[in-house]
Amino acid sequence: MLLAVSLNTSALSETPTEDGQNWQEQKCALYQSAADDALEYLGSDGMSTEFLSRNTAFIESGCTTRGNACPRSAKELEFANLLTLMTMNEGMASSFVPFGCLE
Repeated sequence: MLLAVSLNTSALSETPTEDGQNWQEQKCALYQSAADDALEYLGSDGMSTEFLSRNTAFIESGCTTRGNACPRSAKELEFANLLTLMTMNEGMASSFVPFGCLE
């Protein structure tokens, strides 16, 4: 017997948490905290102003803009990989992070 269950994920993402944040807001707050921790851990040497600015713009948008922070240096790639793992550990999809090379 096969049982199919359909969840309305948009309704779930709009359900406020105990502190009044919906899941999108909560994910963004978690991402900002993880980004701050990763930057403190790795330092910004070897990362371009453009890369860091695009990551900051993603956070300032409420983490809703399409990913366009393209990691070009080894340090930027290390930062992107670390943040991807950190957010996945918090229950977010790996597609949540703003890293992508659209050019």
